[in-house]
Amino acid sequence: MDRMPKILIVDDDLDFVQVTSRILGTMPYQIVVANNGEEGLQKMRTEKPDLILLDIMMPQKDGFIVADEMSSDPDISNIPVLALTSFSESLGQPFPFKVSEYLQKTIKPAELLEKIDKHLNPNRDAGISPKGPWRP
Repeated sequence: MDRMPKILIVDDDLDFVQVTSRILGTMPYQIVVANNGEEGLQKMRTEKPDLILLDIMMPQKDGFIVADEMSSDPDISNIPVLALTSFSESLGQPFPFKVSEYLQKTIKPAELLEKIDKHLNPNRDAGISPKGPWRP
């Protein structure tokens, strides 16, 4: 039996963390939460997640700093990062650091699960998406 993928949510918005955890809980994922950037970096190193949902706008150590520190640490630099932002402008590559993908925080649950699956299973055939109560 394959182990469950571990997803780390790094976000200071407790309501967002709770809702996102419930959505991810419909899938066979282990969920780890960090409520700020410093705690997120610590959990990246200790928990070794398979994917990170990283909020951009956090007090003190924001997503910019976290992603920058990740890129210089070979132990965590290859973990896929889905950067979450409430900015409404183009999400192509608006920030000066590389992440796997940018997502607007108002993302629909089914789309979030599809994006996560895409980055956890990059070699999977296109068109196969996760099934669950959040799927239409």
